[in-house]
Amino acid sequence: MEIIGTIVVGFIVGLIARALKPGNDRMGLIMTTLLGIAGAFLARYAGQAMGLYTANEPAGWIASVIGAIVLLFLYALIRGRSHR
Repeated sequence: MEIIGTIVVGFIVGLIARALKPGNDRMGLIMTTLLGIAGAFLARYAGQAMGLYTANEPAGWIASVIGAIVLLFLYALIRGRSHR
């Protein structure tokens, strides 16, 4: 059941990140979900390792969205270079 919850949270985080990030991101729902999940994991582990927050705190959601936005920027950079 945790995996389904992680996928749902990743999808929500990915959608929020795409809405907040400026520019046109041409990607489907699967890529949005994968980037959201990766951003959530990245931010969760980094934030908890640095002692910024503990599990199930609202700061974790904010950090997850920020992590997903960072991954969206990196994805756009990598994707932009591959099309040149």
